[in-house]
Amino acid sequence: MTKSNLPTLSSNSGLDRYLQEIRKYPMLQPDEEFMLAKRYREHQDPEAAQKLITSHLRLVAKIAMGYRGYGLPISEVISEGNVGLMHAVKRFEPDKGFRLATYAMWWIKASIQEYVLRSWSLVKIGTTAAQKRLFFNLRKIKSQIAALDDGAIHPEQIKQIANQLNVSEDEVISMNARLSGDASLNAPMKNDEESSEWQDWLIDETPDQETALGDSEEYEQRMQMVEDAMKVLNERERKIFAARRLRDKPLTLDQLAKEFNVSRERIRQIEVRAFEKVQDEVKANMQKQPA
Repeated sequence: MTKSNLPTLSSNSGLDRYLQEIRKYPMLQPDEEFMLAKRYREHQDPEAAQKLITSHLRLVAKIAMGYRGYGLPISEVISEGNVGLMHAVKRFEPDKGFRLATYAMWWIKASIQEYVLRSWSLVKIGTTAAQKRLFFNLRKIKSQIAALDDGAIHPEQIKQIANQLNVSEDEVISMNARLSGDASLNAPMKNDEESSEWQDWLIDETPDQETALGDSEEYEQRMQMVEDAMKVLNERERKIFAARRLRDKPLTLDQLAKEFNVSRERIRQIEVRAFEKVQDEVKANMQKQPA
C-alpha cells in the first residue's frame, strides 16, 4: 500500500485534472466495502486495499479543501490526507459495523492537521486551546455566516465569531489577517466538457449521522491521547499544563505563580517542559500503534 499507486497531484495548477481523475473511481456499496475490508484485514490483499483507498480519495479532497486558507500547497495537503487514509485502511475493523468513511475521517484530519501545525509555528497560531480552535474553525464559521470571500469580515461578524469560539475580538481579527487569501469553493473551473464549481467535484457536504459520529470520535480520541500522555507529568506539571493549555480561559502566569509560590518565569519553564513531555509522549504512543 503505497502512494505511488495513487493519482498524483504535482501542483495547484493540476488540481482540476486530479479532481477529474479521482472522480472516475466508483463509490463502494456497504456490502462491497465490507468484503474488501475483510479481504485486506485477513489476507493483506493489496488489490482490496487499493480499491478501498481509491474509492475514498474524494473524501480526502473534500476534507483537504477545508484547509486551503493556511497558505500551504493544496497538493501537499491532499497528499498528507491520503497518507492518513492509508493508515485508516490498515487499521480499519469492518466487523465493528461502521463505514470506512466514518473511521477514516479522523485519520485524514489528524494527518492534515499535523502537517499544518508542522508548517505553522506555535507563535503564529497561538498556544491556548481556544486559539487553536480559532485557527482550525475560523474559515468554516466565516462560510456559515456568509463572510466575504476576500477575507474581510464585518464588525458584527467579528463579535459573533468571538462569542462562538470564546476568544477576544482582537484574536479573531489577528487570525483572520493571517489566514486571508483563501479561495472560494464556488470559484469556477473549466474542463473540456463543461464548466462547474470546485464544490461540484466534492462529495456531499450535508451532515449525516456518520459525520456527526466521526466528529465526536475524533474529539474523544484526541482528548484520550492527551490524557494518556499527561501520565508522564508529575502533579505540579499536570496542574500547570492543564491550567495553561487545556482551559478555554487559561490562568495567567501570575495566578499560577501565586498558587505555587514560585516566580512567573519558573511557571513558564514548567509549562514549556510539560508541553514538551506531552508532545513527545503522544508521538511515542502513536509510533507504538500496530501498522
